[in-house]
Amino acid sequence: MRLRRLELNGGRVKEGPKWCLTLPPVTNGYADAQIDDYGQVRGGRRNYPWLPGTKMRLRARFSHPKHQLQGTAGFGFWNAPFGDPTIRWPALPQAVWFFFGSSPTDLPLAHSGPGRGWFVSTLDSSRGSALAIIPLAPAVLLLNQVTRCRRKIWPRVQDRLGISFHPLDFPMDEWHNYQISWMVGGSSFEVDGEKVFETGCSPQGPLGFVCWIDNQFLVATEAGCFRWGTLSTTETQELEVDNLFIEQS
Repeated sequence: MRLRRLELNGGRVKEGPKWCLTLPPVTNGYADAQIDDYGQVRGGRRNYPWLPGTKMRLRARFSHPKHQLQGTAGFGFWNAPFGDPTIRWPALPQAVWFFFGSSPTDLPLAHSGPGRGWFVSTLDSSRGSALAIIPLAPAVLLLNQVTRCRRKIWPRVQDRLGISFHPLDFPMDEWHNYQISWMVGGSSFEVDGEKVFETGCSPQGPLGFVCWIDNQFLVATEAGCFRWGTLSTTETQELEVDNLFIEQS
C-alpha cells in the first residue's frame, strides 16, 4: 500500500516501527492526523482500491479512554463522502469501520440511544434500496418527530441504508488486534481474535482505507437535526497503529 499522510492544523503523522497519529491541543478550527490509501488515487472515487472480499488487520492503541477522548477517530474503509483535499464534491456515504465519536456526536446508527462512543458500523446509502426512499425523505423526517412512529419507521429505513451498529466496551487505551472482514454477503469485526459483531450489511464499494484522529463532531439524527463543528481540546491526543495488513481475495 501507498499511504498518504494528511496533517491539518497541527496534526502530525509519524512513521517508524509503528504509525503515531498525534493531535495537539486545538483552540479553533479543524485539526486532523490521518493516513489513507485513496489520497493519491486518480480518477475519483470510482478508482478507490477496495471492494467486498477485503480483510484488514491492524494493532492499535488510543492515548485516552473513551470517556476522555474528544472528537472522532478510527480505522476501516469509507468513500470520503463529505469531500477530501483531492475530491471536493460530496457523495452518498459508504463505510465499514471501527469508529469513535465523542459528545455531542450523534449519528443515526443505533436503534435506541445516541450514535456515539466506541463502536463498529456499516453504512451504504448508495444502494438501490436506499435511493428508492429519497423521495420519501421529507415525510420520513416529519413522522420521525413522533416517537411512536419513529420506532416503527426508522429501523426499516436503517435496513435500506445498510446501517448496522454495535457498541464496544473494552478499553481503547490498551493495545488490541482489530480485524474487519468485508465480504459480498456481509461484514464481521474481530478484536483480539474474537468476533464481536457480524452483520448481513456490506457496502458495495469501491472504498478506501482510512485511519485518523481529529477534533470534529457530527450530528445527523433521524429526526432531522444536522450539525457539524469542531471541539476545543486541552490535551494532546494520539492513535498508535502497527501491523497494518490489507488483502483482497
